[in-house]
Amino acid sequence: MEDISSIVFGPVPSRRLGRSLGVNNIPPKLCSYSCVYCQLGRTISYSTERRQFYDPKDLVEAVSRRVEEIESRGERIDYITFVPDGEPTLDVNLGKEIDGVKSLGIKTAVISNSSLISLEEVRSDLSESDWVSLKIDEIDAKRWIRINRPYGSTKLDDILEGIRSFSVEYGGYLATETMLVKGIQDAGDIEKIADFISSLESVKRSYIAVPTRPPAETWVTPPDEDFINTSFQIFSEILGSDKVEYLIGYEGDDFSVASDVIASLLSITSVHPMKKEAIEKALAENGYEWSAFEELVNDKKVVELKYRGETYFMRKIRTR
Repeated sequence: MEDISSIVFGPVPSRRLGRSLGVNNIPPKLCSYSCVYCQLGRTISYSTERRQFYDPKDLVEAVSRRVEEIESRGERIDYITFVPDGEPTLDVNLGKEIDGVKSLGIKTAVISNSSLISLEEVRSDLSESDWVSLKIDEIDAKRWIRINRPYGSTKLDDILEGIRSFSVEYGGYLATETMLVKGIQDAGDIEKIADFISSLESVKRSYIAVPTRPPAETWVTPPDEDFINTSFQIFSEILGSDKVEYLIGYEGDDFSVASDVIASLLSITSVHPMKKEAIEKALAENGYEWSAFEELVNDKKVVELKYRGETYFMRKIRTR
């Protein structure tokens, strides 16, 4: 049996998935996209052809050994997540591998760029997973090409129709993720993306993300906080605020205990913008004055924003 233990990594903290054990089931930077914001840099090898990269039995055995090692230390794993350096659905054995690791009694997740979702066999493989995230950065073809830089003859209309079909067929937890890039999307785009997501059958959560790590292209930067807040409010109005979250912070320090009210508010504003009234109420109920939260503003840890006459606060995006 080939030693492929290095393709299993973690567990790592994930806001979406708790403690996630990663499976890198694709060789480095083999992808159907070369997204301008990718933290792994430009794509080395483009492909839209599904094929075998590892023997499924070897992969499942490598995951099993790592799970046994982690559990022997008394550590928890919430999800086994297929989140490789490229697009996971390029792996023709993905369905078999998901089915194999599910025998370990841990939920599975796949984070996909959606590029192959028009293929029935891809939708079938993804349906094996308990949790699936599909990328929807744009529904305008020109902007999609500019952001995601797809390979070959891939067509956005086919992808969107595939997403629609999957949302009907899938019985698990379906999430979407939309990356905001400064200078590409505007409020009209965000509304159209939200309208498309609202037309899907079974989306449980829609994440709004921004580049927080060094991107493939140096010109890529996050939009300002005002645009991010506007995007959040548009998504919330169309999809419902209970379905929308930010992905703008660093996973490792965005978890806090409820007893630490100030830290909790900082954590919450990394996920949802909070109205000033809601913050004042939380502070008062726990014996704090507004000045305690105002320190976060003065320290530039949170930023004050306006939307439709309301005052919101969100965690400031950290840049490097």
